[in-house]
Amino acid sequence: MAVDSYKWLPPSLKAYFANMPFEAPTSMPWTSLAKPLSQLKIALVTTAGLNVRGVEPPFDYEREQREPQWGDPSYRTLPRDLRQEQVQTGHLHINNADIDRDFNVAIPIARMLELGAAGVVGEVAQTNYSFMGFQPNTQEWSATYAPEVARRMTAEGVDAVLLTPV
Repeated sequence: MAVDSYKWLPPSLKAYFANMPFEAPTSMPWTSLAKPLSQLKIALVTTAGLNVRGVEPPFDYEREQREPQWGDPSYRTLPRDLRQEQVQTGHLHINNADIDRDFNVAIPIARMLELGAAGVVGEVAQTNYSFMGFQPNTQEWSATYAPEVARRMTAEGVDAVLLTPV
């Protein structure tokens, strides 16, 4: 299934982004669930560029401001017991005000924990992840950081991932 990155954009933004040097969409791999949702360990991944204040450094916003066509391809970890006062935002391409009030709008850890408590999902992974969503060039991300996160998830026994792009 090909991803239409422009489907929901306003026409003015669609025209702007259509002329940028993004990689062409390819088919999306799909893997069916091997067990019921109620037995899955689920990790959450957001593209909101969040980090835990004082634990890991923020994303490289200074370079992104100097080089507007560059996006920090690295990631940050977010614990299952994340609290609002720990969350640091700064994504340059979105309005962070709602996330500053409730990070669950970007990465719904609390909602997933509620689903776990209700038996809808098995459990939420101890480690969840945040990437910077603006990635005009995905080479470093796909060669280095995505495989690293995949290995970490596998080591933690994660069965499925909920991606919450912003």
